[in-house]
Amino acid sequence: MKKYILSLAAASLFYIPSKACSWYDPDYEYFSLFTQTIIRDKSYLPFLHTYSERFYTAFDHSHIPDESIEAWVRYFNNQLNYSETDYLVKKMNIKDLNDLKKGSPANPLLKKQGPGFYQKYREGIDYLIEAKYLEPFMAINYIESPDSFYYREKETDKNATSISYDKTVAALTSLYNAARNPEIKQRYGYQLVRFNHYTRNYDQAAQAFKNYVEPVKLRGAVYYMALDQLAGVQRGLNMKGDANWNFFQVFMKSKSRKESAFVSMKLSDSASFNNILKRAGNNEEKNMAYFLLGYEDFSNPVPLMEKMYEIDPGSEVLKVMAARSINELERSYLPTYYYDSNPTVKKSNEDKNTNTGQDTAKVETQKQELSFWQKIATFFKNLFGSESNGIEDSADKADQSDKELLNNPDRIPFYSQNSLYSYSDNQTADFLKDLEKFTAKAKEKSSDEYWQIADAYLKFLQKDYAGSMEILNGIQTTHPEYQEEIKRMKVLNDIVSQPKITAAFEDKLITDYSEYFIEKKADKDSASATEYTSYYSTPSTADFLRDILANRYFLQGEDGKSFLMNNRLSDLQYNPNSSLVKSVEDFYRKPNKTKFEQQIIAKNIDTVGNIDAFFSVIYGDRAMRTADFEKAKNYYQKAGDFTGIPRLNYDWSQNTNPPKITLIQYGENEYNGFKNISDLIFGYNVWESFQSEANVSMKAEDYSAFPFIKKTMSKLELADALIQLKKIGTGRDEKAAKANQLIGNLLYNTSILGYYREIFVMDIDNSNGGKYDFWNTDKKNPYQYYYKNFLNTTYIEPDNFDLAIGYYKKALDHSDNKEQKARILFQMASAEQGKYYQYEVKNPSHIDYSDPQWTEKTDLHEKQMADIKNKKYRTYFTQLKSQYSDTETARFLMGNCTYFDYFMKK
Repeated sequence: MKKYILSLAAASLFYIPSKACSWYDPDYEYFSLFTQTIIRDKSYLPFLHTYSERFYTAFDHSHIPDESIEAWVRYFNNQLNYSETDYLVKKMNIKDLNDLKKGSPANPLLKKQGPGFYQKYREGIDYLIEAKYLEPFMAINYIESPDSFYYREKETDKNATSISYDKTVAALTSLYNAARNPEIKQRYGYQLVRFNHYTRNYDQAAQAFKNYVEPVKLRGAVYYMALDQLAGVQRGLNMKGDANWNFFQVFMKSKSRKESAFVSMKLSDSASFNNILKRAGNNEEKNMAYFLLGYEDFSNPVPLMEKMYEIDPGSEVLKVMAARSINELERSYLPTYYYDSNPTVKKSNEDKNTNTGQDTAKVETQKQELSFWQKIATFFKNLFGSESNGIEDSADKADQSDKELLNNPDRIPFYSQNSLYSYSDNQTADFLKDLEKFTAKAKEKSSDEYWQIADAYLKFLQKDYAGSMEILNGIQTTHPEYQEEIKRMKVLNDIVSQPKITAAFEDKLITDYSEYFIEKKADKDSASATEYTSYYSTPSTADFLRDILANRYFLQGEDGKSFLMNNRLSDLQYNPNSSLVKSVEDFYRKPNKTKFEQQIIAKNIDTVGNIDAFFSVIYGDRAMRTADFEKAKNYYQKAGDFTGIPRLNYDWSQNTNPPKITLIQYGENEYNGFKNISDLIFGYNVWESFQSEANVSMKAEDYSAFPFIKKTMSKLELADALIQLKKIGTGRDEKAAKANQLIGNLLYNTSILGYYREIFVMDIDNSNGGKYDFWNTDKKNPYQYYYKNFLNTTYIEPDNFDLAIGYYKKALDHSDNKEQKARILFQMASAEQGKYYQYEVKNPSHIDYSDPQWTEKTDLHEKQMADIKNKKYRTYFTQLKSQYSDTETARFLMGNCTYFDYFMKK
């Protein structure tokens, strides 16, 4: 085996497991419990922490008002409110303003202002008429490069060169000179700068700023609008340093132009923020320069925050940096999914069907996922350790069985201090310590309660719930956003600090914290609308609390409740594990449920048709897989009302979002998980292909001696037929041999290797999926935290191939027909191959890919595995070769099974 070197481009695809998908969104992979948006200065909301977009957008944009509109509100003496002014300035038709000027306003807003409105605000309204005339042309003339690779379709034919340059400049200059209101005068100056900028008359634009903007001694919104244009002009003149500095001034002073100014700074100067810091002359400029440096390079911003603190301990941008820092820590502490610390290794059963000349069923080790997730959970086991940080240790009050359960190494409490290290290194740990020291210092000097809230949250992240609560209880504030944050953090502390969820605490949850668990009724009529939309929703505090409770129930051994916190009853079909199903059923049948159990957990017991029948089919299927046909029949007799495996149908035909979701209705002759099973289930393979039709892959045996085997059967009829075959198989004649062979066929055909592998694992077809992989786990339960990732791991009891082999052996012993014996031996060999696959996945190489001798060691491991296979797992192939190679059956198999042909000839 060769060890190849990946190209850098290819290797980069594997940097983080499963992150190369186009739909991947890093902001959906953690719980953001600390509300970044509670910062007081809302103009910095776009600069909160996000990895999904260039700027943070998850906020109400009305929180960042346009300072130009605010200036107009003041100009009109608050006669118009902000939204009315915004409509007047940005959206009202120019004709409406001209009608007002003529004395016959038709627009309702203008009519409402009454007579004399135009005369009172004549200069401003005349300016708006001129501005609305110019606005359609205020775009720079785009000049396509002759070497441009891409075609750029024109968005509009209008630009600043579409109107007369001389006439426009003359008109604006005249209006500027005539204006008496300084702000209106400056607005005309702004228009002169902008018009010259967009016509690429850069020198004239710079001069216009000096002549028409600066002389008006106002430094408000209009000035910085004009300065923004001047900076663009300077960039056009290749005066990058000056351009960058002026964009920086706009960033500092404006509210609604920070994003565009930031982008312009980056475009103007690749070393922009360092150069700004060098040029900064006063504390405000230095403080803002440090903020930009910290924003752009976010590895550990605390050292820069210290510098900002020295300049201005009350700086608003310090709070922005703190919010970003806390959010970064949350991404390490609070992942939306916790995975098994020892991931199962799988081999896809599809490899078996390639019919190549060599055994291609190699173990898929999934090195990347293994190395990534191995780091998880090593540090998750300390939640209930000795560092209680002053909180009462409730676990001490639990009985011995509780303690044993909580200390079960296979069941791990998540959300602990050390979860940080799952995703990060010691530098991130230092980041946490530095930030905690900083917030503790900041809250001592600042009068803003923000720092107390931040400090309390950092203590929460470190499981110091008592310390967090002490701080929260001491905060006195009238700020509504702070009050809401404090309330929510108290809820988090209270719930997360509970090591065991009792009935009494469940009563408290439903009484005091119902808003976090009871979902609001969906507007849509579809019962599944909530489920559909929640998949695309940002992980919330309520989601986090659900996960906490799911983990606590899991630790307490209440698997059914843990499962239903994150899944629906119908989801059991995807991993119908007997012990979990029994726990869910026990909860379903539990009398006297608490209100929380009734309203929150039990609501996930969704429509599966008849619930009793649903459970009975699962139990019956498991009994069939263990060859306990009498037990299976008993369960199937209780499943007469089974309406089918509850699969969903998503109807998009009405262009609804979410779509209309209904249960699939099975056809009368369609397999539904219980009925319409072909008698080919007792047959044998003639062509190993799961994708082919049954009559192509399978061939029926001679059932003439067994009239109870019908052409199509229900599972009840199937179990009854097996019971009769088993009874017949106790004999010692050819009929007994045939009966045992048919039982062996069914057990093999419904195993992970068989064409009918879906029949006893609650599936509707044999198409590939996790159910049909060999998984390496010696644990009865592969989950360690909860069942939220239920669908990501196989949780079905493995096949016992010895059962099929046992029935085949009886058939072999009682048969005198050499051809039949040859085919029985081949079936036994196939089942034995399944035993080898199970052994193979439990014995991976564990050779580090970075090992210089990786190739040699891997080759040696494969040779060792091949030797073991040939010595221990080729018993029946060897017997077939040595004793039955002259049979017609053997010759047929050599022509249809490439591997058997390879084995026979070697």
